[in-house]
Amino acid sequence: MIDFNRQDFFPIKKKVTKDSIEELLKDIILDKKNLTNIIISNICSLKNIFNKSILFINKNNEKFIINNNSVLTITDSHNRFSNIIDDPCILVSNLGKSYNLLANEIFFHEDNNNFNDEFKFINNSYFSKYSHIHPSSKFGNNCVIGRGVKIGSNCIIKNNVIIKNAILGKSVNVSDSTTIGSTGFGFDINNMGSNDISPHLGIVYIGDYVHLGSNCTIDRGKIDVTYIGRKSMLDNMVHIAHNVVIGDNACIAAQSGVSGSTEIGKNFIAGGQSGIAGHLKIGDNVVVAAKSGVTKNIKKNSIVAGFPAIDIKEWKKNIIRNRKYK
Repeated sequence: MIDFNRQDFFPIKKKVTKDSIEELLKDIILDKKNLTNIIISNICSLKNIFNKSILFINKNNEKFIINNNSVLTITDSHNRFSNIIDDPCILVSNLGKSYNLLANEIFFHEDNNNFNDEFKFINNSYFSKYSHIHPSSKFGNNCVIGRGVKIGSNCIIKNNVIIKNAILGKSVNVSDSTTIGSTGFGFDINNMGSNDISPHLGIVYIGDYVHLGSNCTIDRGKIDVTYIGRKSMLDNMVHIAHNVVIGDNACIAAQSGVSGSTEIGKNFIAGGQSGIAGHLKIGDNVVVAAKSGVTKNIKKNSIVAGFPAIDIKEWKKNIIRNRKYK
């Protein structure tokens, strides 16, 4: 897990207490326990738990126990709520709505119109005064580098690039018109629209020696990090969604996309126009043929093709069978 200071990117608007949380969630609270003297200044995830934060637990993670009385658990699971003895916990009817309300209450962020940044105009590009740029890195024209961004040594950032909510290692090349750190596609299918977008309060981390092609988009994590491993290569027009983790030495060809919260191992290769569904686990040394659609987990050292993607040998046999019987 990459450590980062959330407040560098998303300043705290206010800390919340027992009373303010109960007032904010009053329409969706079903039950509550052990809320005495809590003061919350952050949010966290199961991967990275820390004090004075809120942990949102859905029914799929109800068995996970943390035993930390400075972490407030908010859940829509009756079983989870019942199993907590000493820690502060709130049972709600709508977990997504509770996250949105509290994230908006605690943090300033760019999907809310009260978010501000301050920029300096240098050599035809805009740099937040809260960013940290190594002097050896070079920038083209019309770039925008936002609050909290850290860019390491010897990076090349070409024209019209937007980088926000991100940390870049050394010798990263970013081609024209790519956006890093954009808002992820988080919403409730039953309550859509711009007013109900789930705030994304994580970042993007780009490892050393990574190359990003033109017109790529890499969404920041919802709470933690979207991660691109060192020496990875993304071709033009590749989309990486929120919370995706890609290991070292990946090579992803043009017009491909990886959906949210998928984890990909080292030495991954994907042909052009391939698509990978969300919440999957893909092992090391996997190859995905061009125009394939991956809908299930893939074991390490596999080569897959087709839609839905299957072992390439079986896929070729299917092609031969289809031709034979035509």
